[in-house]
Amino acid sequence: MNTVYSIVDSIRYEGPQSSNRLAYRWYDAQRVVLGKPLVEWLRPAACYWHNFCWAGQDPFALGGNLFERPWFSGEPLAAAQMKLDAAFDFFQRLNMPFWCFHDRDVAPEGTTLRESNAYLDAVLERAALKMQDSGVQLLWGTANLFSHGRYMGGAATNPDPEVFAYAAAQVKHVLEWTQRLNGANYVLWGGREGYETLLNTRLAAELDHYGRFLAAVVEHKHKIGFKGTLLIEPKPQEPTKHQYDYDSATVYGFLKRYGLEGEVKVNLEVNHATLAGHSFEHEVATAAALGILGSIDANRGDEQLGWDTDQFPNNHVALVPAMLEIIRYGGLGAGGMNFDAKVRRQSIEPTDQLEGHIGGLDTLARAFLCAAALHESGELDRAVDERYSGWSGELGRHIEAGASLDDLASRVHQLGLSPQPRSGRQERLENLVNRYI
Repeated sequence: MNTVYSIVDSIRYEGPQSSNRLAYRWYDAQRVVLGKPLVEWLRPAACYWHNFCWAGQDPFALGGNLFERPWFSGEPLAAAQMKLDAAFDFFQRLNMPFWCFHDRDVAPEGTTLRESNAYLDAVLERAALKMQDSGVQLLWGTANLFSHGRYMGGAATNPDPEVFAYAAAQVKHVLEWTQRLNGANYVLWGGREGYETLLNTRLAAELDHYGRFLAAVVEHKHKIGFKGTLLIEPKPQEPTKHQYDYDSATVYGFLKRYGLEGEVKVNLEVNHATLAGHSFEHEVATAAALGILGSIDANRGDEQLGWDTDQFPNNHVALVPAMLEIIRYGGLGAGGMNFDAKVRRQSIEPTDQLEGHIGGLDTLARAFLCAAALHESGELDRAVDERYSGWSGELGRHIEAGASLDDLASRVHQLGLSPQPRSGRQERLENLVNRYI
């Protein structure tokens, strides 16, 4: 089977000294790091939407597609099948172990949900065979609850209960397909679960409806026996003024309020963290501390642009702190690192897509190797342990056991405590990290 990607051979690891632009220089999938292969730490995935659905448009562009792909024209279902063939050829040439999709990525939308489901069934039946033949696995599936005009006011938070019901039916079908394809996770990305103005919004009601929607998804997961992880993908803004799933901490508070903190984790995107005014390592560390770190969308934004540019990661130094947090957490479990990234509009050749993923995966691998070396040295951990060493003493243990204010005040007076400032040694630790990158 020939596709637009057939002009390229399978991408292999050639090492840091290679000058081959179509080879991995840092991503050696089977290299054992901290006890398991690099591929098991990263669990990388390619997404369907940016690679095979986006044709290079932007809000200011007129005219046809910038990217000439054969599946952008013709009878819709036949084009979807052609697109699927190209996608799996792409995954295999990259030796990418996982893929991700929205329902509307892989199949056209019909005039009714029943017709849309039938189209999706036809394509995903073929995808199941492709997965079996190629060994490529599904990292996660999701439903597109944001593109169609019905969702302009949200899906789970829409003021119209008919839209809520339609979205629930759509999620039901995609969740069941994710189970059939042995997907490791199912993602709920609200996209439009927020508000444009409070003048026409019942905020409390929308939050309650969102909680009910998510609870229904959890109930159906258990009903059908889906063993994967449910994930919410936080995003602070764009396209709405304020989205309810703003960041990791906000999502945790929402889950806690509706009793779902043991059922749902987060899928964190690098670019979304920066839109929230956070560093990516902050989001990872927060999710890890709260026990809801699930999976990663690997990309980057542009510091001079205030929107979600979805560029490929290319700065391994910037990712080392987040990789260190993932290592400390024990890895992502059933999650992985999906490239929610797209080539630039002027990168019109199919090989540009391959090179974007090669560079992105090399960046992740190099960042992880640096973080693993730093972790193995133990130097940073020892410095942090020293800073918090007082909590291992009698007073620290007493406080953590539940000491009262009266008791602590008595101890301060009786022991004559007069604590003095201690250096956090930030510059020393920054220099330490730099030794490993």
